[in-house]
Amino acid sequence: MYTGYYRIGDRIIKVSSIYEDVHEYCKDYRINDTDVADIEVVTGRDEIEFERSRSDGSTLYRDKYLEELAVYRQIAEKMPFYNTFLMHGSVVAVDGASYMFTAKSGTGKSTHSSLWRKLLGDRAVMVNDDKPLVNIKDGAAIVHGTPYNGKHRLGNNISVPLKAICVLERGADNVIEEIDKDRVYPVLLQQIYRPADRKAFVRTLELIDELTKSVKFYKLKCNMDISAAEIAYNAMKG
Repeated sequence: MYTGYYRIGDRIIKVSSIYEDVHEYCKDYRINDTDVADIEVVTGRDEIEFERSRSDGSTLYRDKYLEELAVYRQIAEKMPFYNTFLMHGSVVAVDGASYMFTAKSGTGKSTHSSLWRKLLGDRAVMVNDDKPLVNIKDGAAIVHGTPYNGKHRLGNNISVPLKAICVLERGADNVIEEIDKDRVYPVLLQQIYRPADRKAFVRTLELIDELTKSVKFYKLKCNMDISAAEIAYNAMKG
């Protein structure tokens, strides 16, 4: 097996896998000066076949790709015990604060993030374009980049305080409003990774409750014009 150590979400993770591709995928997070890990992940044929079953048993997916999914799943299952959970979203950092955009697949999270980068230039830095980790510590939320950053591999190995989360919807005009936790909670439940382990799932729900106390939430109906980014940024930066 191939083995490597990685710092992801402020935790050291030991990964042992059948294929070396897993380690190439995570190379930006690799550390070489330790043999001690908070979390140990081991994948084999059983884990690969489990991922295949979740993909309708399709033989179109290569084993190497399915093993990458298996590693990500084990990490996400164990992170809640370290006050951290995985959430589907695209995160941009601007001037030391990060902003997350979440929505149903295909709504335009990545497109909206690209508009922020176009509007703000070098001030806007991608944290993660698909599966960031959110850590709750001392009443504050911090977003961590992960290797699992979308098909375009947009992201960085950085950690940034989370200031706001915006739920995106398609619209002809750009309209943004601040929303309360009761309106955003159903969306959060849809977009978080929900662990199979009961204790991990309960802890994730507790972390979501803490998240609603530490960041602001917005709903943005938007088109794909750069003015959508301008309206969103001006509202969310406070």
